[in-house]
Amino acid sequence: MSDAPLQPQQRRALMAAWLGWAFDGLDGYLYIMVAVPFVTELVAAERGVSVEAIKQSTDLAKSIGAEVGPKAALIQAVFLVGWALGGAFFGRLGDRLGRCRTLTLTILIYALFTGLSVFATRWWHLLIFRFIASLGIGGEWAAGSALVSETLPARHRAWASALLQSGYMVGCIAAALTSGWMSHVSPRWVFVVGILPALVTFWIRRAVPEPAEWTAAAKHRKPMPISSLFSPELRRTTLLTIGLTGIALTTVWTFLFFSPQVIREMADVKDWEPARVSQLVTNVTVAYLLVNIAGNFMATYLGKLLGYRKAFTLLF
Repeated sequence: MSDAPLQPQQRRALMAAWLGWAFDGLDGYLYIMVAVPFVTELVAAERGVSVEAIKQSTDLAKSIGAEVGPKAALIQAVFLVGWALGGAFFGRLGDRLGRCRTLTLTILIYALFTGLSVFATRWWHLLIFRFIASLGIGGEWAAGSALVSETLPARHRAWASALLQSGYMVGCIAAALTSGWMSHVSPRWVFVVGILPALVTFWIRRAVPEPAEWTAAAKHRKPMPISSLFSPELRRTTLLTIGLTGIALTTVWTFLFFSPQVIREMADVKDWEPARVSQLVTNVTVAYLLVNIAGNFMATYLGKLLGYRKAFTLLF
């Protein structure tokens, strides 16, 4: 970054956004770490059998297993759809309501509905809770990014973006460690930790003001329609951005979601105790995410060195 230090208000805005992204990662990744065990528990309850009974019956395990995989994946798919919708809706709302207010609102939404996942008794209950939580998570990404971009000087924004993305990965690591730490109890209880982000909203409301840029613009801003993104001068950029990021995110989320499930199904761990399997999943996940954090800063460095278009092409 530049030699000029950030002002206190700018540091607080960056910290607020970083915490929001970190808790996004925590609440978003908790489900991934326990998807199959938790959905198995819910499907078993619907069938009126215990998880222990499933372990003792090969036929029952196959029957319920055939349901669990598709339902667990559907819950995650709906979560990602909600994330996109939340980003669009709350991004728009942030233009009217303010960045900090929207940040606070979205954090409260995903914290509340992640916590409510503890009370799911059917798999579709969990789907609903995850969908509503994802609206908040997607909205927080939009609000947090806008807060940073409107508060920090342009010379700081590239590295700030890398820092924000690292916050998400730190949250994912926290989710992985939580599932490992709580591997001896029902997987539903990991979602209790998802309530914690609500606490940070008290600090945000007290310590982080709205960006001066937003405050000035709000007095005379005329809302731009979403269709303006597809105007002749922006259409190509919009479509290319959606297409390329869509491909990248599909690849990333396929790996993020299915890698823990693949590890759980490996022949080498079939006879392990569930707690030991969960610990292996945690260790592999943490290692991957640590490399990902390094990649965030490497990508920013390459962007500064080569230019963002060349760096994006190289890394893609």
